[in-house]
Parts: sequence; structure tokens; C-alpha cells
Amino acid sequence: MRSTSTNVDLNQVSEEQLPVAKHQLKSWKHFLGLYAGEHVAATEFVFGATFVALGATMTDILLGLLIGNLLAVLSWTLITTPIAVETRMSLYTYLQKIAGDSMTRLYNWANVIIFTVISAAMITVSATAVRFALNIPAQLDWYPTNLAFVLVVLAVGMIVVMVAMYGFNAVSEFSGICAPWLFIMFLSGPLVLMPVLAEAVIGETIVSGWDDFMQIGSASVWTGITAGGEQGIGLMEVIGFSWAANTITHFGLIDMAILRFAKRKVYGLTTSAGMLFGHYIAWISAGIMGAGTAVIVQKSIVQLDPGDVAYHALGLSGLVIVIVAGWTTANANLYRAGLAAQAVFPKSSRNRTTFIVGLITVAIACFPFVFTKLLPLLTYAGLLVVPVGAIVFAEHVLFPKIGFSRYWAHYQNLNHSTPAVASWGLGLVFGFGLNFLDVMSFYYLFVPTWFFTIAVYTALAAKYGANQQYPQQRAELEGFYEKVEQHQQRQAEQLPVSHPDTSKFSHLLRWVAVGSLLVTLALALQTFLFSTQMTEYRYHRELFFNIAFGCTLIYFSTAYWAMRRQKALCK
Repeated sequence: MRSTSTNVDLNQVSEEQLPVAKHQLKSWKHFLGLYAGEHVAATEFVFGATFVALGATMTDILLGLLIGNLLAVLSWTLITTPIAVETRMSLYTYLQKIAGDSMTRLYNWANVIIFTVISAAMITVSATAVRFALNIPAQLDWYPTNLAFVLVVLAVGMIVVMVAMYGFNAVSEFSGICAPWLFIMFLSGPLVLMPVLAEAVIGETIVSGWDDFMQIGSASVWTGITAGGEQGIGLMEVIGFSWAANTITHFGLIDMAILRFAKRKVYGLTTSAGMLFGHYIAWISAGIMGAGTAVIVQKSIVQLDPGDVAYHALGLSGLVIVIVAGWTTANANLYRAGLAAQAVFPKSSRNRTTFIVGLITVAIACFPFVFTKLLPLLTYAGLLVVPVGAIVFAEHVLFPKIGFSRYWAHYQNLNHSTPAVASWGLGLVFGFGLNFLDVMSFYYLFVPTWFFTIAVYTALAAKYGANQQYPQQRAELEGFYEKVEQHQQRQAEQLPVSHPDTSKFSHLLRWVAVGSLLVTLALALQTFLFSTQMTEYRYHRELFFNIAFGCTLIYFSTAYWAMRRQKALCK
């Protein structure tokens, strides 16, 4: 019989299976850096080219991406974050409580596979930068054709695994350092390549105003015509694509694993660092960089890999950006995969499960097909997990409002929740059925699927006892959580006190780091604003390449040094 007991030895329970302790909660700055780092990924180069290949117009891109990404931010803020903050649990742990062992195990296995493949794709993309630097041939088949490429993937991948193994703090710290630099790089790339596009479209290297910018973008980047010469996608498709790209994490509630560390529900708005910068500015920037690179190398944008685009836009710093952007996204997704695997094997530590899953991830990353098939994977994965997110939303948000009992299956000691399993299955049939019948755009299918699953689960749960009250079991559960809070308070009292690093040398390190970023941006602006002819442009571009790479080395050295000095005060 499965029940919650106040006699459980909490020292023997993994902290991942318990609500997050108060002393482990993070400030908004952690989430700002985390989401900026995760969603400014190496695949932004791919998605930037995707909109070009799909034939979106420039107006649709500028407006559609803005609307779609704002909808995504609201989805995180209004759906995911409140549940995460109120429960302090990951989705995997919460699902165990409301759906029982069988569905939870199946769902966790599904998430292990999904996030393993996503992480593998990020590692593969990062490896394209090293491939470019070492002059290794591009990997165009679904399998690797060069041993050196495999060795590169193994080296890049093991760094990701080691960072993810150390949990949320390591992931957020790594992303926090990378995020400001990524921001500057994605701003600088289009500035550096815009004179090339301008010369190709309007015959001049200087962009004199908004009209020139729109003309250049419409003629050379987002033309409204697909790669096959057909009419491209419209505004609604662009909105739907950008909203649905992360349904697995917001409507699907996967990001409960991250946002359970948030001090307040309003921290859901920090996802805008990833959406409005990563999925808005970065996608637009990637499209411009891809088009500019295509002009330089005389190839179609769809024939370029991220390493090609990044190098011609940013020089050696571009190769670093592909590696770093792939790492930051792979880290977060491998962390999620490790959590899911740890939920499947609760007797194993999260470090151990993350390491094992990481080894499998690195092996998969050796096969380039995971990178080329990432877009369909994300769309189908989102539709796969949205019904589960709907079940949790109904249980946590809707049930108390209509007089049903939250955790009713747990109170009944059920190892198998028929309503949850049936609702998930019916939700999948409904969603993929709509797709098969071509009733509406695929990108919006998650919305009716979500509402349908909520209705089905509510009706089925009522028949199995959700509409009954369980005062004794509820009191026992509340007593257990009181014991957990007391246990965590004792742990917090034993932790060292953290003090801010106010030393002059640390301030100097931070100022040098910021200064290196400003110098990089200033050189990019110089290339964009003062290249009156192509000879002058080539000089400015080469100057940017050389100095920006030096600034990159200075930034990471000083930013990491400052972070280590701050952490030393906590010991």
C-alpha cells in the first residue's frame, strides 16, 4: 500500500523527490540568465534559416515572432510558474502523486528519450563549429562519415554532461556567464554582415534608414517565396510556430523542474529573456547572418550549417558562439532528462542517472540526423506531452475550485490512475486525429488538445473518487510536509552564510568583462555605420574579427574569475 508517512527518514530520501527548500530558492537574475542562455541556442541559426526557406515575409517575421513569443511568455507565467511555485516540485514528482507509478514511469521514459535527443542535437550543432575550425568535412548523411567528427562530438558532449551533473546551480551559473556575451554576439553578427547585403541589394554598403532595411530584408532574406519558388507561410503560421516551439516546457509543464526554484510567481516573466531575445532577436539575427553568409560564399542559405554562418559573421568568436549556445541549451535539457531518469530509478542519485543518460546522449550526438530532424521532433514532442500538462493543470488548479480533492489518487493509495492514463491516451488520439484530418494548422493543435484533455480528465476523475473528500489522508500529507520543512530548516542552519563580493579587484574584473563586451559591440557598429565602400568594409570586418575574439577570451576569463571569487566567500 502506498501512503505518505510522517515516520519516513528524510535523510534517506533524495532531495529531488521533495519540495524545494526555502534556502534553495533563486532570485530573478538566475532565471533571466538561465532562460537567456538556454534559448539563445546554436539551433537559432537553423530556425533563422528555416523561416527563410519557408518563405515568410519580413513583415510577418517582425510582427509574427513578437506576438507568438509574447504568448509563450504568458503561457509560462500564467500556467507553468504558479503550479511550480505552489508545489515546489518537478513535474515528474508531482505526476507520481496524482497519476500513480505506471503512467509516471511511462511518461518519464518518454521525457528521457525526448530530452536526450534534444540535448544530442545541441551537441551535434556545437560540434559543427569545431568541425569547421579543424577543416573536417560537413556531415551530410544521417550517420557520421568521419572519425575526427566523432571525436569532436565526444569531447564537446562530455563537457555538457559534467556541467549538467552538478545540477541547477551549475547550469544557471554557466548560463548566467554566457547570456550577456551571447546577447552581444547576436547583435553584432547582423551589424557586421548588413553592409554585404546592402551592397548586393541596393548597391551601397550604408543602410540609410528603416526603408532601406525593409527593402534589404524583403529582397534578400524574407522574400515571401519558399526555396522551391512557391508562396510562403503567412502571419498566423509564424505566430503559431513561435508559440508552439516550446509547448513541451510551458503548456506541457516540463519547466516546473526549473521554475520550482523561483521565489515568486512573477518570475515567469523572466522567460522573456529567452523568448524576446533568443526567439525573436536571435532568430531575426540568424536569418540576416545566414543571408549575408550566402552572399559571401555564393551558396543558398539552406546549404549552410551553423559553423559556416557563425564564422563568416563573427570570425573565431562565431565558432565559440555555436559551441557555447549549444552547451547552454544542452545543459538545461540534459538536466531535465536526468531528473526524468532519476524519477524512473528513485534509488539512484540524479548525478548518476544524469551521467548515464549523458553517455547515451553523446553517443546519439555522433549521428547528424538528430540535428536535421530537430524541428519535427520539437513539434511532435510538444503535442505528446501537452495532455499530461493538462491533467496536472486540472488536478492542481481546477479541482480545488470545483470542490474536487487534489491528490485524490494518492489518498486512495492507487498505483495506477485509470483517469490519467485514459485522458492522456484520448488526448493524443484527439490531437493527432485533428492533425490527420488537417482541421487546422499543426502549430495550434496543442490548444484544443489541452482543453479537451482537461474536460476528459475532470469527468473521468469524478467517477473514480476525485469528487470525494479525504480529511484524514489530507491531514497526514500536511503533517509530512511540515516534517519536510523542519528537516530542510535544520539543513539550512548548517549551511555557510553567503556574503556579496565587494572587493575592488572583483569590481575590476566585472568592469573589464563588461568593457570587453562594449568594445565588441562598438567594433560591430563601426563596421555597420562607417563602411562607405567594400574595401573599407573588409578592413573593418577583419578588425572586428581579430579584436572581438580577444575580447571574447577576456570576457570569459574575467567573468568566470569574478564568479569563482564570489563562490569562495560561501565556503
